[in-house]
Amino acid sequence: MKSTFVVRGEYIQLDQLLKVAGLVTTGGEAHAAVAAGLVKVDGKVEGRKRAKLRAGQGVSYAGHNITLVADQG
Repeated sequence: MKSTFVVRGEYIQLDQLLKVAGLVTTGGEAHAAVAAGLVKVDGKVEGRKRAKLRAGQGVSYAGHNITLVADQG
């Protein structure tokens, strides 16, 4: 499943993105998914739970692909 997420501000942390996108229900679940190597950023496994993600990057987890876009407002 593909979707986009609007980044308000300079960046969003990976664990926060997983929560607000509805891919996990808790921060602990997000941290566990990252620690288990299940989350990819720009096609590479990301091990930093609080990695700063910016517009133009892509995140993949559990069959979902999210493209980050800049806030135009």
